[in-house]
Amino acid sequence: MSQPLFGLVAAGQPVIVTPTQTPNPTSFIFAVPSPPSKTSSHVVVFLLPGVSLPEGTAAAIYLVAPPGPGQAEPNSKFLGGIGTGKESAIFKVGVDNTGGIVLGVSVEPAASVAQRMEALSAGKQAAEGSTALTLASQTPQATTLVLAQRIIKNAFNFLASYSGQAGPGGVEVVPLRAFEEWWKKFEGKIRSDPGFLKRDGE
Repeated sequence: MSQPLFGLVAAGQPVIVTPTQTPNPTSFIFAVPSPPSKTSSHVVVFLLPGVSLPEGTAAAIYLVAPPGPGQAEPNSKFLGGIGTGKESAIFKVGVDNTGGIVLGVSVEPAASVAQRMEALSAGKQAAEGSTALTLASQTPQATTLVLAQRIIKNAFNFLASYSGQAGPGGVEVVPLRAFEEWWKKFEGKIRSDPGFLKRDGE
């Protein structure tokens, strides 16, 4: 694994493909520098073009923090993973202009990475579910209707540009891939800006 395998990029910064450290042939440390003038809350980690991980493995992504008082080893927080079928992912890490961060990428058994990703996802869904229940108990039903209308409006505006005609009589159709593309972008926007549907004009 001497060739570069992974790329990282924080918003507004150049792509990083060279690790700052390689503790062993399957572990890579990347230092993400501070942005010049603003905060980058997300970092994209991806497999470089033409790169395939060994069969049965995946890349585990960690946020690495300096050792705490009395600790010899640095602390690491599992963020997620990438690999065959999911060659890239976005991770929320918070890179501000007062100091960069360190990410670790480790090639590990795919089953182990998948298991931890499922546990991580379950934890997030539980937290999001409790928040949603709290919000629902405090929000009138009319607000839910408005949000639903805005979701439909968002989808309609996006899908309208993909509509075409097919078959006898020129029936108006929208390809399934267009809906999949809308959902991907919509989900990404919800993750990066959960309140955008609540603002007027969206």
